[in-house]
Parts: sequence; C-alpha cells; structure tokens
Amino acid sequence: MGLKSINDKFSNTADRFQTISWELLRIMSGLMMMVGHGYGKMFGEKKQPFTGGLDFFGLDVGINMLWIAGFIEFYVAILVVLGLFTRWAALLTAILMVMAYLNSHLAWFPTFNGGELATVYFCVFIAIFAYGPGPFSLDAKIFGNKAGD
Repeated sequence: MGLKSINDKFSNTADRFQTISWELLRIMSGLMMMVGHGYGKMFGEKKQPFTGGLDFFGLDVGINMLWIAGFIEFYVAILVVLGLFTRWAALLTAILMVMAYLNSHLAWFPTFNGGELATVYFCVFIAIFAYGPGPFSLDAKIFGNKAGD
C-alpha cells in the first residue's frame, strides 16, 4: 500500500464528511454561543436589565449593551443553529464579537486580555457568513439552493 493510495483513502473519507462537519460546526457554534454566553445574560445568574448597565464605548445610550449582547448571543444564535437567515445571523454575531473584543478584551494580542474566545467566535461566524448554512438548514428548505451559495 503506497503513500498515494493512503492519501486517496483519506481524501475520499474527507469528502464524505465535509457536509456533515460543516453542519456540525454551524450547529455547535450556535449552541455554544446560545448556552454558554447568551443564556446567562438573558435568564441566568448574570441576567441583564434592559436599561442601565454597561455603556457603549463611553457613550450612555440608555440601553444596556450587555442585554443587547445577550439577546444576540441567545436569540440570534438560535437562528444559526436552525440555519434560518443564517448569513445575516452569523454576520451580526461576528460583529458582536468584534465589539466584545474592542470593548472588553482589547490588547495587542488576543491571549493577553482574555480575547481569544471572541476572536475564535469571530472567525467561525465569519466563515459561516461566507460559506452559508449548508444543505441541512431551514434556509435550504425554504429558499432552496440559493441558501448554500
């Protein structure tokens, strides 16, 4: 068994699992965002009020920015999990991760101030925005092949 045949076997296996691994990345990223971050801000011990609280880059906008972050992290992540309006939901979540990094974790390098998770989530949600929801999504069921373009 030569190196070429081993490489061919790995390539065939990778091709078969490409779609399911993409769906798994989309669903698990959305679930981790929803349960690990959004739930606590919306319903858990760190529940945020709608008004007051954290300001927005030094501006008092009257609405608690952590509540807005929790809303996006919970409800918009549900859209990512379901694959419904996936590109818009992923883009909004990626923008939120940029805001989280700039507002709470700003440092020369992400690991210097706890910003690596925001950076990883940003990269994942930008990839979901770029590649779309995949064939096992509500977007694909409702809008057809255009959802996966």
